[in-house]
Amino acid sequence: MSGVNDIRSAFLQFFAKNGHEAVASSPLVPRNDPTLMFTNAGMVQFKNVFTGLESRPYSRAATSQKCVRAGGKHNDLDNVGYTARHHTFFEMLGNFSFGDYFKEHAIELAWNLLTKEFRLPQEKLLVTVYHDDDDAASLWKRIAGLSDDRIIRIATSDNFWQMGDTGPCGPCSEIFYDHGEGIYGGPPGSPEEDGDRFIEIWNLVFMQFEQIEPGNRVPLPRPSIDTGMGLERVAAVLQGVHDNYDIDLFRTLIRASEELIGVDAVGERRASHRVIADHLRATAFLIADGVLPSNEGRGYVLRRIMRRAMRHARLLGAREPILYRLLPTLVGEMGRAYPELARAEALISETLKLEEKRFLQTLDRGLSLLADATEGMDAGAKLSGETAFKLYDTYGFPLDLTQDALRQRGIEVDTQGFNAAMERQKAEARASWAGSGEAASDTIWFGIRERAGATEFLGYDTEQAEGAVLAIVRDGVEVDTAQTGEEVALVLNQTPFYAESGGQLGDTGTMRGDGVVVTITDTQKAADGLFIHKGRVAEGTLRKGAALELSVDHTRRSRIRANHSATHLLHEGLREVLGSHVAQKGSMVSPERLRFDFSHPKPIEAGELAEVERLANGIIRQNAAVETRLMAVDDAIASGAMALFGEKYGDEVRVVSMGMAEEGEKAGRSYSVELCGGTHVRATGDIGLVHVLSESAVGAGVRRIEALTGDAARAYFLEQEARVRRMAAALKVGPAEVADRLDAIVEERRRLERELADARRKLALAGPAGGGDAGAKTVNGVSFLGRVLDGVPGKDLKGMVDEAMAGLSSGVVAYAGVAEGKASVVVAVSKDLTGRFDAVQLVRAASGAIGGKGGGGRPDMAQAGGPDGDKAAEAIATVEKALA
Repeated sequence: MSGVNDIRSAFLQFFAKNGHEAVASSPLVPRNDPTLMFTNAGMVQFKNVFTGLESRPYSRAATSQKCVRAGGKHNDLDNVGYTARHHTFFEMLGNFSFGDYFKEHAIELAWNLLTKEFRLPQEKLLVTVYHDDDDAASLWKRIAGLSDDRIIRIATSDNFWQMGDTGPCGPCSEIFYDHGEGIYGGPPGSPEEDGDRFIEIWNLVFMQFEQIEPGNRVPLPRPSIDTGMGLERVAAVLQGVHDNYDIDLFRTLIRASEELIGVDAVGERRASHRVIADHLRATAFLIADGVLPSNEGRGYVLRRIMRRAMRHARLLGAREPILYRLLPTLVGEMGRAYPELARAEALISETLKLEEKRFLQTLDRGLSLLADATEGMDAGAKLSGETAFKLYDTYGFPLDLTQDALRQRGIEVDTQGFNAAMERQKAEARASWAGSGEAASDTIWFGIRERAGATEFLGYDTEQAEGAVLAIVRDGVEVDTAQTGEEVALVLNQTPFYAESGGQLGDTGTMRGDGVVVTITDTQKAADGLFIHKGRVAEGTLRKGAALELSVDHTRRSRIRANHSATHLLHEGLREVLGSHVAQKGSMVSPERLRFDFSHPKPIEAGELAEVERLANGIIRQNAAVETRLMAVDDAIASGAMALFGEKYGDEVRVVSMGMAEEGEKAGRSYSVELCGGTHVRATGDIGLVHVLSESAVGAGVRRIEALTGDAARAYFLEQEARVRRMAAALKVGPAEVADRLDAIVEERRRLERELADARRKLALAGPAGGGDAGAKTVNGVSFLGRVLDGVPGKDLKGMVDEAMAGLSSGVVAYAGVAEGKASVVVAVSKDLTGRFDAVQLVRAASGAIGGKGGGGRPDMAQAGGPDGDKAAEAIATVEKALA
């Protein structure tokens, strides 16, 4: 039972037997807290339950929560690999009571789990309590039989938890495990408490107060419990090791790293293997929850984690990407507990491979620059912030990677200078993750949600219905009435209006009642199931409680449905053509067009895109009924339905199936099967057709296509056809002959240009001075042939000079061509004279005469140009003078 997977299961089963709902881990990207970059504790998904803004169908819960601490306030990144217990990714085991049991039962449950289920020796355990929490102290004494010296009172904030400056708060009780006298350290509260002998394994938070304002704290009407136990820490205890990296999970990952790289995890190399194992977990789970590497926000933190692991792999001697080759080991260890990891394996692998390949291309240059910048620096010296920023800005080195690279030499980095250079980028990064999730931050919606319940959506089956107005919000304040011309946000008990979600835009339309008309311009979602209808009172007085007739804009909704259904077909087409690594990374479904973002490491070839479009239109022509089923989420995924990584799904999900595959491995089975809560066409034929307009890059590893469907696609083709007909009329041919006629015209033009150039040459060279020795004069003992050729452009001049030079046994040729008021000069020198005369120098002298700025070429031939065509003769005279 001491394996990590066994411990996790035993924890959840223990609390399930004790009346707790085993709740799945929430995503690493918080859905209900815009202040957090990543989920960093088990209570995050229950925050609104604790504050009373949200309710659940259960009053007790237990979870194993995925957590990341690698950015923002909670950042353990720098310590990972060098300490026994720091991680970027970790699992937090927790049990929660929402106004149900309190201190006594929480302590009883914790003690029974540790001593009876996990069989930890009682004498190895001691606890802390807040200094004035006599209740907790007496309960520990009575329930656990702990003596007073093993119940330590702590007066600091370490043992008093607060959600924020205001809100729920309460004392804590921490449980410590004694690793024995062989390890330095003292119990909590002692001078040696920072040692590693006594390790905190579980923290029980007794949420019993509400902080109204500083100095004003009142008892909560329903005290609650929030606990957190690090899975890695308790696994170390149960497996009889002191170091988290010696537990079975990390031993397996590190062993795989050793075998792959061929370097043992001993001595200085041990830290590198640990970094790789830890960072692989964080990377894989972040990508599975929808985060991709980028240069800002969450993606920037992910890239830092990835590149730190990649640098350590390089330190161990790896010269090719290796992290993606460790992924199957991780999935084998954790995929059963977290199936999203297995579902995302292809995307994680491709992302790791691409990112590591890119990073290795610049790593050597960056490390070389760092070595040059620190040459001669001794331990205790400090690298300038400007240099550190250059490493980041030019070579993609995060600051912590630079610090990590210099750690073993004892060199620090001027972080103030670095931060000054980074100020703008950091501000942009903060802005990119400031709003994080689907839940509204305005508590007004949660209050309405608690009072009114979730909005019942009727729009899958109808675009018209009746509804009662449950709340009117104007300027952020709930009101009872609204007058003509006022902007409002409305909540009704039921609605056919779809609220924006999953890339599909919210519906618009009209609401009518007794003497009142409201124009709805958008529909949004808030507070886990509340539909917010935004609009303007067009006529009359709107009153809370009014019954209204609700009408969705049918034309707009129909176009959105067609575009949304087309995204499903294109998604499957992309997977068929490009591979199963393709996964949706975002979309926008509007009435006018659709936009679809997906994971793929390189541009799509024209032939591939045409094949995707062909497959999608083939399913459209089937005019197959679009089937929707309501299924348990696990059953849906087990049946083959595609889930979008990072999306939040309830216990039941809508599974949308479209078409029947006619070719390939899926022949005879449903073509597209996805989990989707959006609205869709009744049959694929309702889409009409789909046409992909463009394909482009969005970011590293993410591509985007834009497409049109139905009437919009038809209008596009009609516009293209009109253009072709206009061209056909101008060319006096049929539309089908336009391309051939244009090819013929282009070829005819090229032929005429060649003939014109030849005619100009012949005309210009006509007469006794046409070429060869004829017309040449002797200058300074050298044959010189100089001419001004009217109507000859510069591109034709060189050939004429070549022809003239071919007729001279020895000499210099200088021709000036004049066309459209501009002049070009070409000078050629026979091979036997290049020792005396340089064609480049001669043409540059001529260039000045025609207003040019020099020229260029070879010693035997050079060319120049200028704006003063009327001085072409002067240019030739200049060359002759130079020869003399």
